Order: sequence, then structure tokens, then C-alpha cells
Amino acid sequence: MPLAAPPPVTVVIDRHDDAIHTHTALAAHHLPSGRITLHPGPGTTSETGLAHDLLVALEKPPLLPGRFPGGRQPAWEAATAWITALPVTRLTVLRAHRLTARRTMRLLQLRTLTDIHLTLVCHRPHLPAALHQALQTADHTITTDFQTARRHYYGATAAEPLPADHPARTGSRWLTLHALDRLVSYDSPRPCAAPCTPPPIVWRHRPPPTPLTPYVAQQVVHRLHGVTAHPRLAATVAAALITGASLQQLVTARPRDYDDTAATLALHDRARYTDGCAAYPVPPWAGVFLRAAACFARLVSGEDQELFAAPGNRALLLRVAETARLRPPQPPAARRQGPAGRVEWDWRERQEATRYEAMLAVRARPSRR
Repeated sequence: MPLAAPPPVTVVIDRHDDAIHTHTALAAHHLPSGRITLHPGPGTTSETGLAHDLLVALEKPPLLPGRFPGGRQPAWEAATAWITALPVTRLTVLRAHRLTARRTMRLLQLRTLTDIHLTLVCHRPHLPAALHQALQTADHTITTDFQTARRHYYGATAAEPLPADHPARTGSRWLTLHALDRLVSYDSPRPCAAPCTPPPIVWRHRPPPTPLTPYVAQQVVHRLHGVTAHPRLAATVAAALITGASLQQLVTARPRDYDDTAATLALHDRARYTDGCAAYPVPPWAGVFLRAAACFARLVSGEDQELFAAPGNRALLLRVAETARLRPPQPPAARRQGPAGRVEWDWRERQEATRYEAMLAVRARPSRR
């Protein structure tokens, strides 16, 4: 979280509601460059509704799946986490004259937490009372000049918008990834009760997951960003791909176990079901998801709560992976146990159990001597 004071809020007075302001602000929206433009939906005054609009501006589904304490979706926490992790540096809000004081205060809190440059566009000759009241608590400047406003929409360089750099669409093609083989493993490691600083992973009992090629990593990033706004769910899939770990072991991680500077993720396993407590390298493509999850966890619960999805959210986690068209290797058609088209997540576990039972049966046979 930022320690220095955030930049002053910029208030643009669009006296005559000129279309050029709206068109220019919308054209400045370019998430890969760290610029987003929020056009709040009409007919709603709720703070949660504004957070959902913000998630849409971040190119994510507006709703967070799952149940939450008190029935309140942590939509603002999710938006804050993604803005911090991506990172987003500039937020322009159109139709700011319609904001209630509470919605404006939410945006000001977001600015404080993320150090984002916030521009509010008021399409009226004067500030409405609610906006004027909220801005009394924030350092701000007011401009009526279009070129000055444009520089705030785009940043100091006022560059022309860049073309979107999303990877080519792949339709419904599945990505089959061996690293997901263990996601629903039946192992049951537990978190360490005392602080633990694990050494780098040494792969003794299982092979390391194969690093994703640049193309596949790009596809995974694009798909995960598009299927869920929940930082924990997206980060859990990403963490499984870089560690090959089960959900039970991923649950042992706390926010402090992700070191963004060292680009490592610590997982715990004191009983040594797999390779013990160890620190795994985090490639740049996965760092965005882990940063978002760490920020989200601190905002909603603090350091002592899970970094990733809880075991009770396994069904939601698998749904996210399947919606993103990510799956582990599948059994041959003749050996499937479920209907055609359904992902079998535990095929590897069933194979291992069958081999283990066969080994025990051989050992139990009486000697013929």
C-alpha cells in the first residue's frame, strides 16, 4: 500500500456536456497502459453498484462468486486489489456530477489505498453539493480547459490510444496442462503453527511442473483475467500451474508467504506428504494474480487468513478453471467414468490408487514355497 500522499484529485468541469469530453475520456481507456475510464451505469446510487461498474472497467465479470460474511460482496476490495496488482495508475470517472457523497468518498478511499490518479468529470457548469462536500476532505484541482483535461485522461504524455494487445481469440479450445494433475489430490498438509521460512523447493518426490511457453502463459493470463473478478480464485489456479500443488497444500499459504520482491511463494507441509515446506519461484505472468490475492486477503481479513481459495470453495475453483477452458490431462474415452465432455479432475489420483492397491495385492499373496 502507498505510504506517500496520493496525487491531487482532478475535477474537470464540462460546462456544456460536450461529447468531445466523453469520447476523449473513453478513448483514453487502455488497461495494458494502466488507464481506465469508468462510465457509471445509470439508475443506481449504491456503492456496491459503483464497485461492479469499476470491475467491468477492469474488464472483469462484475460479480464475485461465493458466500461472504454478512452477505456483503467484497467488490471494492477486489477492485482495489486488481488496481494495485495490474497496476492501474489513472482512473477517469465520467458523469461524476451524479455521484452521491458516499460514492465519491469510496473513490477517494480507493485513491488513498492505491495511489491512483483520479479524474472526476462533472458535466455541469458547477459542482453539485454532494461532490463539493466530499471533496472538502481531499486535495484537488479544478479545470475547465479541454486540453488540460485531455492530459489528465491520458497522462502527462497525452499519447494517442494504443491498439488493444489481447491475444487472439481461441474460441472453446481447451488448454490441457499437466500442472493441474494434483489440484484435487487427496494429500492433506497443514499450515505451520509458528512462522516458517522455507528453503527453495527441491523436487524429491515428484517432477517439477513444466514451465508454460510464452504463448500458453499469455493465453492463461488472458483467460483467467476474463472469467472471474475474485482475486483468490484466479490466483489459486495460477499458483497450481507454477507449483503443481494440491488445493490442500495451497491453502497453507498466508499473505506473508508471497514475497513480491523475491518472486517466491512459500507453501507448507510439515508432515512431508510431498516435498515439505518449500519456496517456489513465481514467473512474472503469475505475479499479477498473486499480488492481487495478497492485497485482497489483507483488505478483507488480514495476515492470518488464507492467501488462496478455501477448501470449501473447491467447486467454485474448478468452475473457474473450466470456464477458462483449463484442465489436466484426461483419460482415454474407454476409461472415462463420467459422461463425455465433463472434466475428470481426479483421474491421476485414481490411477495412483489403482496401482497402489495392485501392489498391496501382490505383496499379500501367499508364498508358493
